[in-house]
Amino acid sequence: MYDPSIWRDYFVMVGGGAAALTGLVFVAMTLHLEDIVHHPVHRHRARTILTGLTAVFLRCGLVLMGSQPRQAIALELIAVLVVVEVILYRSTRDAFQAADTRVLLRAVGSFACLVTEQVGAAFLFFGAVWGLYVVGLGMMASFVFMVSGAWLLLVGVESVQAGKKLGEAEQVQS
Repeated sequence: MYDPSIWRDYFVMVGGGAAALTGLVFVAMTLHLEDIVHHPVHRHRARTILTGLTAVFLRCGLVLMGSQPRQAIALELIAVLVVVEVILYRSTRDAFQAADTRVLLRAVGSFACLVTEQVGAAFLFFGAVWGLYVVGLGMMASFVFMVSGAWLLLVGVESVQAGKKLGEAEQVQS
């Protein structure tokens, strides 16, 4: 039997965590906005991290909306996931043209998490309540890609800035 009340704490925790991380990442990105905007891989990471975290928050909110049957929740989850997959695909395509295969490998991992959630949502839609466990597993696994992507973004931006400072110091010495 589907009992949404047993999932409340999980989705409140994950949704709240996603909202907090979104705010922190957004602030960190605004401090390095020029470097992010002008570098295709940094722009890709920024776009997909913010999209991913925002989408986790949205999915948690949709699951928590009251009095919904499991089929409605499943369809809402799948719809949000499709939008995220389209954004991830387009962003990865653009970044891959200007980068190496690491961007593609991380994107494949992210896609796998999203597809895992969709499979879980499909099971939920057709009556297998344990599909929410699969959704939860995919959602938590995607945090690994989003948090590590945020770290790689910040390290990458700092590397660019360090290179600029080194170049400026060499010009001053010349």
